[in-house]
Parts: sequence; C-alpha cells; structure tokens
Amino acid sequence: MGTVPVNAVAGVSFNVEEGELLSVVGPSGSGKSTLMNILGCLDVPSNGTYCLEGDDVGRLNDNQLAQVRGRKIGFIFQTYNLLPRLSAVANVQLPLLYSGGKDSRRRSMAALQRVGLSQRLTHRPTELSGGEQQRVGIARALVKDPSIILADEPTGNLDTQSGKDIMEILHALHDEEGITVLIVTHDPEVAASTERVVSMRDGALVADQTSDEYVQERRLAARGNL
Repeated sequence: MGTVPVNAVAGVSFNVEEGELLSVVGPSGSGKSTLMNILGCLDVPSNGTYCLEGDDVGRLNDNQLAQVRGRKIGFIFQTYNLLPRLSAVANVQLPLLYSGGKDSRRRSMAALQRVGLSQRLTHRPTELSGGEQQRVGIARALVKDPSIILADEPTGNLDTQSGKDIMEILHALHDEEGITVLIVTHDPEVAASTERVVSMRDGALVADQTSDEYVQERRLAARGNL
C-alpha cells in the first residue's frame, strides 16, 4: 500500500513585523507546533517560502540554519528543558558553550538579573519553583541577545500568578527592549494580552485579528452558546 502525504500546515501566509507581540492559538493538531518549528528554523517548509530578516530559510543548509537560530532566535519551552544537575547560571550559559568567550558567566548572570533571579544563581532546578524555572528558561533564551523570542506554551505548566509573572516579563521584553515575541498558547487570556492573535485549525490559518477583535469574537461565541 502507498502512503498518503499529510500537510501539517498548508496555505499559511502572514507577516510578523519587527518588534511585534503576537500569539498563535488553536486546538491540538492544528499545526501550531509545526509552524513554530518552521519559524524557529528547526524545520523548513516543503513548499512555499519563509523569509526571516531577508533570508530565504528554505535555501539555507543545516549549518546556516544553526547559525540563524544561534544569532537571531531564543526559544522558551513549556517544560523548561533545564538540566537538573546544573545551577541556574550554568543552564543559562549552555547556549554560549560553542561561541566561547570569557564573559559567558557575566552574560548569564546579567540575563538572570533581567528576569529577577539574581539571587538564585547557584540553585538547581529542583530547588526552584515552576515560575522560577521558567524564568531561567527565559534568561537562557535571552543570553545571546536574540531579535526574536519563540515561546511554546510558556505558562502552560504554571499556576495563575506565576503565569501572570511570566507574561509580565515577556511584555517587558517587547515593550522596553523591542524584541519580537511570538507565543503559542491554548490560554485565551494569554492570547488576549498580546497585540495580535493568529488562529489555526486543521493546518490552516483561519483568523488573523487584533486582540480586541479576538476578545470580541469569543464574547459573541460565548453568548451564542448560552
């Protein structure tokens, strides 16, 4: 029997402006993770074009993709992805291992200070709360001064207050430092806090709205279900 090709995402077309804060929402299987992988240069599109700051990503080889990821993109994960045996500052230093430099510890300490963890430098992940672990994850994403932050469900494993604290940090990075921030989320409150909401379903982009339009649409849908 032959195989039937399945498009994880198809016909998705949109622009992300420099310094924008936006979210991507949709149910499981909607193509959010695939889109995130393409935007993060972890995958390349089999058809179509993805241009990142003027570079056609589909034309880059593996080494060039790695260089783009290292220079331009910081990743934040739902499950933090910290090494349990390393301290907070050592975890943040990891992206700097291959670039070297005697100032890697100083840069890592500065990144932790940016997220309010200057007093927890030597703590291991098991000694930190979930919110603190996510702050370490954000510091690790920031340590190479990326122009883009891609955050995959950054509040998904956190309690309400810790989630709000993490969103405040992401908003500050956007508002005060001009970093482009793209958040994949299932949480409508997180999505509503961004400037723009891109909605996906079955691998397709079904809406591209301002946060006000997104909130209004949800309110109308809720009234219709009463």
